[in-house]
Amino acid sequence: MSSSPVKSATSSTLKPAAELARASNVRFPNESAEYRRAREALLAEEIELRRHIERVAEQRRALPPGGEVKKNYAFVGENGLASFADLFGDKQTLVIYSYMFGPQRERPCPMCTSLLSAWDGEVPDIQQRVALAVVARSPIERLVAFKRERGWHYLPLFSDLSGEFSRDYHALTKDGGDDAAFNVFTRRDGKIRHFWGGEMNGASADPGQDPRGAPDLMPLWTILDVTPEGRGTDWYPTLSY
Repeated sequence: MSSSPVKSATSSTLKPAAELARASNVRFPNESAEYRRAREALLAEEIELRRHIERVAEQRRALPPGGEVKKNYAFVGENGLASFADLFGDKQTLVIYSYMFGPQRERPCPMCTSLLSAWDGEVPDIQQRVALAVVARSPIERLVAFKRERGWHYLPLFSDLSGEFSRDYHALTKDGGDDAAFNVFTRRDGKIRHFWGGEMNGASADPGQDPRGAPDLMPLWTILDVTPEGRGTDWYPTLSY
């Protein structure tokens, strides 16, 4: 895995994926010729997938300025009241995950919790580059109590008590229930703007698949996707096993 960012090449300068796949010298004990042929074809597709992910990321980075944040959203964090600008800290980019743990819920969403559990250890790394906030509508005391129960160390939790931010940035359903949301904001030249937000939902889902974004934010699914069982259709994370 590359340890430093590189400039993306244009498609005209890239070698064909099939050629790169054929050049691979990786072999595993006792594999058959049939396996190697199928694996080489798959490797070419994996190379194309990597390239497509980078093309999408490049297109995302090139988005024009998004809508300015003009409301004075207020939050309560573990250290007290916080404005929207406070969530940036000393960074120019802010990532917000809207956690499905509203006051009407007895317990938080298991899927959100699984995702955030995977993220918790990455927070110190993420915060080297950008600010991160996890926002939910439950009181901060309730969020902190679950943070301790779950054994999270680093996730910065904030309560959106008015629900206004959650409503504006698609973390509420039409009937007022919780919905997960993932949004990125920038602070440039004294203005805070929305940069990007996940928009893939049930309306854009493919037949036979649960609605999900791409790339998938959950490491869990990334791991299961490389197994013969795959994600399956009859299992989801729970809060305890």
